[in-house]
Amino acid sequence: MSAVRALRVPGRHGYAAEFSPYLPGRLACAAAQNYGIAGCGTLLVLDQNESGLQVFRSFDWNDGLFDVTWSENNEHVLVTCSGDGSLQLWDTAKPTGPLQVYKEHTQEVYSVDWSQTRGEQLVVSGSWDQTVKVWDPTVGSSLCTFTGHESVIYSTIWSPHIPGCFASASGDQTLRVWDVKTAGVRIVIPAHQTEILSCDWCKYNENLVVTGAVDCSLRGWDLRNVRQPVFELLGHTYAIRRVKFSPFHATVLASCSYDFTVRFWNFSKPDPLLETVEHHTEFTCGLDLSLQSPTEVADCSWDETIKIYDPVCLTVPG
Repeated sequence: MSAVRALRVPGRHGYAAEFSPYLPGRLACAAAQNYGIAGCGTLLVLDQNESGLQVFRSFDWNDGLFDVTWSENNEHVLVTCSGDGSLQLWDTAKPTGPLQVYKEHTQEVYSVDWSQTRGEQLVVSGSWDQTVKVWDPTVGSSLCTFTGHESVIYSTIWSPHIPGCFASASGDQTLRVWDVKTAGVRIVIPAHQTEILSCDWCKYNENLVVTGAVDCSLRGWDLRNVRQPVFELLGHTYAIRRVKFSPFHATVLASCSYDFTVRFWNFSKPDPLLETVEHHTEFTCGLDLSLQSPTEVADCSWDETIKIYDPVCLTVPG
């Protein structure tokens, strides 16, 4: 593996890392004090240079920050979500505080995602209050609230293909696919027999969604036929915290886990595990693959470090 660019942020435990869709090498990290149990949160915006990672902007919030997403129409704007049930809209060009706070959820908000299709600019949030909300960032209140999950919602992700369509993963052991236009659920998949902590949508196949769960497994779901998974990936030894499909390779994905590792997979191969990266000493919660560089990966952990690196399996052809 090539040189790791790393930054230690004392007293901040990383929950999410997201590369900018605009600026090569720019990374956002959502973090919390005291493992998110109590204390405040920090949004870090980082840039890379020859010596490693440096902080470009740092914003504090009065509760832990659990997820972050970049605007798809303004390179300076990000949205975070926090333990107090609110979402925050930040502008790196105005380093004072949030431009807007959206407070409707009644418990922790664990997931936030900005829509991927060009036809709309919407944000989806998932909360421990068992609801999903969809927001227009230019409006102070949510456009709609989606109910049906019977436990905590851990993950909400827009389809990169179908406008107004998103997936959610929950402690109720289901993956659900929703449609903003009908304000209802389209598909309910009993995807695992344990809590599902993460889901992601394949960038190359509008019918393929992956789930990662407390049972240590990743499962791929073809939304046209959900009776059984189209693949299952085993190897993690504790709960899978986050999963991301590659933006560059149709059958490659990455996952991070409470087993401290990040693993890279090619689900089309007989031996799908490509590589295991073991460079954290605590739960690894945040993970992203660069949209600009086919080899670049970022992660963050409760060990107070944020790392950007190029795993061998993404730098070697085949």
